[in-house]
Amino acid sequence: MDEHAQEVRAAIPQLRRYARALAGTQQQGDEYVRICLETVLQEPERLRQSGDPKRDLFTAFHEVCRGVGQSFHAAGLDLEPEDDPLRRQLTTLPELDREVLLLVSLEGFTIDQAAAILDIDDAEASRCMASARMQIQQNTGARILIVEDESIIAMNIASVARSCGHTVVATAARKDRAIALAHEHQPNLVLADVQLQDGNDGIEAVREILRAIRAPVIFVTGYPERLLTGSGVEPTFVIAKPFAPETLRAAIGQALWLSEAEAPAPKERLHA
Repeated sequence: MDEHAQEVRAAIPQLRRYARALAGTQQQGDEYVRICLETVLQEPERLRQSGDPKRDLFTAFHEVCRGVGQSFHAAGLDLEPEDDPLRRQLTTLPELDREVLLLVSLEGFTIDQAAAILDIDDAEASRCMASARMQIQQNTGARILIVEDESIIAMNIASVARSCGHTVVATAARKDRAIALAHEHQPNLVLADVQLQDGNDGIEAVREILRAIRAPVIFVTGYPERLLTGSGVEPTFVIAKPFAPETLRAAIGQALWLSEAEAPAPKERLHA
């Protein structure tokens, strides 16, 4: 396997993460990635357009999805025309805005690289990014639980969360404490490391927390390979340490947005 092919292969977990964030579920995201990879195996020249294997892989993904008529509106959820307008406003970012936001803030592409991947001009990509940031900032007021054993990192994460208008209800460095605080505070979002104090397992702590509450989870960790294994159910949001504040802000906004989009309709709508 040559160096270019190795770099393409190394970028596949990142493409899967991106596809999951767009599609809303691992199953749907992986299906779109599978279609993309089958196509580039038949047309390998798609992966040698720019000289950047990761960028070419993401470009091929969007080209293939457009070719089969796939769009990523409303996180893969079909909102009916008669759905409540306020609910639609809260749960739907424009597709292009979301794509630019995720490419730049989650995947680390520049604005001009995101524009090239999406086949739009730089000015349009910049407009989309500004619009997405503004709308993400409007999704405020969440209660956040931080599960992190390094106090300085926990403080940094809390600072980013508060800068978005959210409330950090508690911070825990151990599994048992994290579970107890989740029961007590019922957070809307959990930000967790995988390696906790005294060798505690953050992944197991999150599993226990999710047995008691319904909340999205963002893993902020120095060990992303423990989560992006290619087998079993994987988290949608995995941020590697050290992280950029903008990346965490975007992930928080997107995770809360997806959670709102997946929430059941109010009881009165269900019986309408």
